[in-house]
Amino acid sequence: MIAGSVVLLHAAGLWALQSGLMRQAAEIIIPAEVLSEFLTPAPPAAPPAPPVPLPHKPTPAPPKPTPPKPRPAPTPAPAPMPLAIADPTPAPAAPVGVVQQQPAAAPVEAAPAPAPAAPAAPPGPAIIQPSSDASHLNNPKPVYPAVSKRLGEQGKIVLRVLIGTDGLPQKIEIKQSSGYERLDRQAVDTVSRWRFVPGTRNGVPEAMWYLQPINFVLQQ
Repeated sequence: MIAGSVVLLHAAGLWALQSGLMRQAAEIIIPAEVLSEFLTPAPPAAPPAPPVPLPHKPTPAPPKPTPPKPRPAPTPAPAPMPLAIADPTPAPAAPVGVVQQQPAAAPVEAAPAPAPAAPAAPPGPAIIQPSSDASHLNNPKPVYPAVSKRLGEQGKIVLRVLIGTDGLPQKIEIKQSSGYERLDRQAVDTVSRWRFVPGTRNGVPEAMWYLQPINFVLQQ
């Protein structure tokens, strides 16, 4: 019985010894790995990138000083006009006038700009008035009524005559009377027997009104 206990104690001691050595070996190995991990130098950190230089901004030039505007020269005031001084002892036969101050001259206004010229009108048709003065017509002169001569009647008559394309009077009107019926009738009767050069428009004969004067004047 005692022998068995001794054997068990020896066995337990061997087991304890072996287990203790194993533990020490394990404890030694494990720290070695841990130390190897801690002792491994870390790779050097990458150097920081250099800062990118900002573009250089040109320094703005200082503004140029604005030259002062020239001050307008002062306009001299117009010299006052001399005033007439009344002479208490005027010269003999000198005209008497009113002494007063001469008013200042009114400012001269600028003349308005001329208006643009209107466009020229197109030329109208060429018109030639009738005529009774042609030498080849041989129109007789009006006869002075004898009664009008004796009574001293005289004056000027203006007849408005419509001349046809053939040169003959078509209608006669009294535009201005002489004031005497005998002289007016004699003028109408004389012109009704006249011939005229007809009026034309662009070279073509055309009936036109014509003013024909007749004068009755007594010779002294």
